[in-house]
Amino acid sequence: MTPSSPEDLETLVRAICRNSKYAQIIPSLVERVASEELEKRGDIRTALKTARTRLHQVTGAFLAPEINYTKWEDILNTIPADDEPAWQDYCTRLMRLHNSTAERLPYIGHFFKTCLAEISPVHSVLDLACGLNPLAQPWMPLSPDFVYYACDVVLPMLDFLNRFFNQRNITGNALPCDLSACVPRQQVQVAFLLKTLPCLDQLDKTLGARLLAEINAEHILISYPARSLGGREKGMRQTYAHQFAQLTQNTSFKVRGFEFPNELVFLLSR
Repeated sequence: MTPSSPEDLETLVRAICRNSKYAQIIPSLVERVASEELEKRGDIRTALKTARTRLHQVTGAFLAPEINYTKWEDILNTIPADDEPAWQDYCTRLMRLHNSTAERLPYIGHFFKTCLAEISPVHSVLDLACGLNPLAQPWMPLSPDFVYYACDVVLPMLDFLNRFFNQRNITGNALPCDLSACVPRQQVQVAFLLKTLPCLDQLDKTLGARLLAEINAEHILISYPARSLGGREKGMRQTYAHQFAQLTQNTSFKVRGFEFPNELVFLLSR
């Protein structure tokens, strides 16, 4: 196999980013996946296909093909600060555009009230690989002075979330972060890893254990999908329950489990 050159890698990254879905991802993640696939496959054409597949599994499968953030920001600016029903309606409509939060909408209030009951009111959150989950804040049992940190790899979405935080006068921010390269160090009461670990397995199967060891939180809320994006069960509850048991078997966390129609959830406490 002929070693790949910097020029080959640059060509591959450009080809990946011709698709607007991948052009919005943190460039360092795209480049790393491209480099790994080019080294494994040996030719640009094959590496392009496998690199796009991995990036799709990590994040692309969950987002609508294109979200018009400018349109949603314009609507955001029209909502009165004290009109909570209007805020909830706005957040619900937008969360439907991300598969992870869309699946949770039918039971979203029950989800957060149940999973966080023992530690509420929550005063600080670190939402890892957040997607549009920060828009679920109206349904979370948060203290009046809560702080909310969020991170993801989709840059336009993070820009929008920061504007949302500003409009809602929320203390905190949304930052770009590739969890396979670094773990945010904010000290918080609870960190969210919602439907995240199966996606991170596509990058590095050792990441789950590293995150549990390095996240600086009193509690970690982890969830796994119980159905495929197409709605099929396929034994996913049993598979992920087994994976979670293996992940935590040598840790000292206190674990509480919850089950929802589309989700298997665990609250880990130190």
